[in-house]
Amino acid sequence: MAIRVALNHRTTYHYDRYVTVGPQLVRLRPAPHCETPITSYSLKVTPEEHFVNWQQDPYGNYIARFVFPEPVKSLEIEVDFVAEMTVINPFDFFIEESADEYPFVYDAGLRSQISVFLRKRKFGKRFQELVNSIDTTPRSTTDFLVSVNLVVHNAVSYCIRMAPGVQTPEQTLKLGTGSCRDSAWLLVHVLRQLGLAARFVSGYLIQLKPDVKALDGPSGAEEDFTDLHAWVEAYIPGAGWVGLDPTSGLFAGEGHVPVACTPDVGAAAPISGAVDPCETEFDFSMTLTRIHEDPRVTKPYADATWNTINQLGHAVDEKLNNADVRLTMGGEPTFISIDDMEGEEWTVAAVGEKKRELSEQLIKRLRNRFGAGGLLHYGQGKWYPGEPLPRWALTCFWRVDGQELWRNADLIADVDKDYGHGIEDARTFATKLAEHLGVDSDWVVEAYEDTLHYLWKEQRLPKNVDPLHSKLDTPQERAALARTLEAGFASPSGFVLPLQRQW
Repeated sequence: MAIRVALNHRTTYHYDRYVTVGPQLVRLRPAPHCETPITSYSLKVTPEEHFVNWQQDPYGNYIARFVFPEPVKSLEIEVDFVAEMTVINPFDFFIEESADEYPFVYDAGLRSQISVFLRKRKFGKRFQELVNSIDTTPRSTTDFLVSVNLVVHNAVSYCIRMAPGVQTPEQTLKLGTGSCRDSAWLLVHVLRQLGLAARFVSGYLIQLKPDVKALDGPSGAEEDFTDLHAWVEAYIPGAGWVGLDPTSGLFAGEGHVPVACTPDVGAAAPISGAVDPCETEFDFSMTLTRIHEDPRVTKPYADATWNTINQLGHAVDEKLNNADVRLTMGGEPTFISIDDMEGEEWTVAAVGEKKRELSEQLIKRLRNRFGAGGLLHYGQGKWYPGEPLPRWALTCFWRVDGQELWRNADLIADVDKDYGHGIEDARTFATKLAEHLGVDSDWVVEAYEDTLHYLWKEQRLPKNVDPLHSKLDTPQERAALARTLEAGFASPSGFVLPLQRQW
């Protein structure tokens, strides 16, 4: 599901008289490596009496070169394009084994190709102190890039600076403030000092207002927004150019649309060219319009669409009732952890580290909210084909008239808490339960762990992995394995009363 937006960027120069305008170089077309899908693009320049040639500079950026044969009194450059705001994972890249851990060295062949992006320059004391403060102990290259980006982000407070040009890294650190281009230029030189190829990026930043407020942390833009922006790209073998935005402290994502990537900030100017001396009035505007939105969980169908769906549903119900068709409905709501949405236990695995614990917390909260005095039952759930054991099911029973089925909630045990009960406690409980139910205590039988299964799982582990602390098993499996290793084959793990077998 994607949102498509139309961006309009208009730049206008009004001169106090007719002037001769030299060739104008316009770098406002999304770069070839832009990850955000651009479905349409147009560039319109007035006056219409001009010649235009499209070309690519030595770094692959698109440049439109406009030549005006006659004097002009105004110049207007208008960009329109449609972007598909497909979610992009900024960490979805592969790194060559040779560069997987920082520090690393580019091989000779690659180094010669990117040498212009490795050129170091000397700055002042503040710049060198910032570079020296960065932790360069060996670690994941991705983690290192994140940390360096945050160092620059924390060192510079963002400000809107209308003055032309870019500050030197030393000036930016001395002031402690800078625009996006100042922070980006500082990060370029920090990365180069650390041995990483880096280039300056000029482009558009698109930020959309979220459908709902964030549960934790900042919610983002209050309104849909776009502006010219600057950030940095570092070259990592295997991954290619990786975008880093020191203004936000984040990696570049779908909202970053690059138009020019160069080793020097001056070569990335959106518009450059000469004009006769004159008085100039400058004006620009940028607008962002949503032109298509697919319905989604956080912003579903509009009221009119819902009314149409409801009317259709009522018409279907009427036909089913007239035909005496009787339906049943099944299925359950699905919950996932807010802290680990991508974990296997919340996507594909039946069990995991936290699912059982969080499920018990949820059923108790639901009991307190909807079924006060309800009876909790922890039992067997569905048994799917291909799975060796049935899944567990947590159920709450309560009376709608408010009469309690279970009075003392403190007697409901927590699955993640060890109460110190052993085998004899289990035997006593099962025997007493049989007496209360009027069942012969001979039906109480010992239950054993599947010892061979856990020994087999232990044998599958690498030799250097402790089976009692392996991440390959769930906490319940590790506990069962510990009991197996400690007690051997002969000790029961508990007692069961197979009531169905007798009744």
